[in-house]
Amino acid sequence: MSDTPLKASPNTGLPLFADGLHLSEDELLACLSLARAIPERHTRARASLAGHRSSQIKGRGMEFAEVRHYQQGDDVRTIDWRVTARTGQTHTKLFIEERERPILLLLDLSQSLYFGSSLLLQSVQAGHLATTLGWSAINHGDRLGALIACESEHLELKPRSRRQGILQLISGLRRMHQDQLQNVGTNPRDPDHILRACQRLQRIAKPGSLIWIITDGSHFTPQCLAPLTELKRHCDIGAYLITDPLRQGTLALPKQFSLPVRDGDEDLVLTRHSYQNWLAQQKQQQDAFIDMMQMIRVRTQLIDAGRPLAEQLALLQ
Repeated sequence: MSDTPLKASPNTGLPLFADGLHLSEDELLACLSLARAIPERHTRARASLAGHRSSQIKGRGMEFAEVRHYQQGDDVRTIDWRVTARTGQTHTKLFIEERERPILLLLDLSQSLYFGSSLLLQSVQAGHLATTLGWSAINHGDRLGALIACESEHLELKPRSRRQGILQLISGLRRMHQDQLQNVGTNPRDPDHILRACQRLQRIAKPGSLIWIITDGSHFTPQCLAPLTELKRHCDIGAYLITDPLRQGTLALPKQFSLPVRDGDEDLVLTRHSYQNWLAQQKQQQDAFIDMMQMIRVRTQLIDAGRPLAEQLALLQ
């Protein structure tokens, strides 16, 4: 996090109720409007509980699937009288049952995300993204849970439906974000905290769950591949990599500069020469995470903390 943050461009404003540094209840509740604006994508659930997602199980529901010969025990109310009259044999309609899909967020709040050069801290953008995805899950009638991980704590939120799911996420996210913000640079370094989070998620995720990974990628070590591979066998996974313009090399900088920066628990002064070396390290970490996701056939979307999430909703389909 820069000690003297560069200002956002005049035509780029902060999201509603946000200051770019903290996470407030108002700004996370306002993410509901972002969730409603996400372009719709039809998905099918594999979970076994009744709900509002279309499953691959045929039975009673609202969405028509097919017609087949009537079998003993079929509900007479589902007989297709037109097909029966045309063929002379009794046929019944089958519908796609609606199933509830557990949604789990693996949210990385490591100290490396408490960095921002333009508009928002990466941790704040991660919070906006997690809450928006959470609101979207609730709007679709899914159960929402989360595993929020940082160097000093893992917060497990069991999947819950309706407002209980989103309210527990907002409450836990705000508390952990504030604790991390107050202790930037003082918490002990733990290189394996994300590995333990992946292992824990492997134990708690039910088959058929949809898992969203939200991270800057810097703490995903090669050892994380094994639990993620096992998760991918029974669950659907998507990944979002939170980036920053300074870490992407997209921020306009003068020819000569001396920029004090706090990167996790490390204080740096970036000059033109040292910035290029630092930038190469940042991209190497990001590429390593993307490569790991590709190995388990998970698509990674980049979310820029230098732009409001409202401008990047097409990436949330």
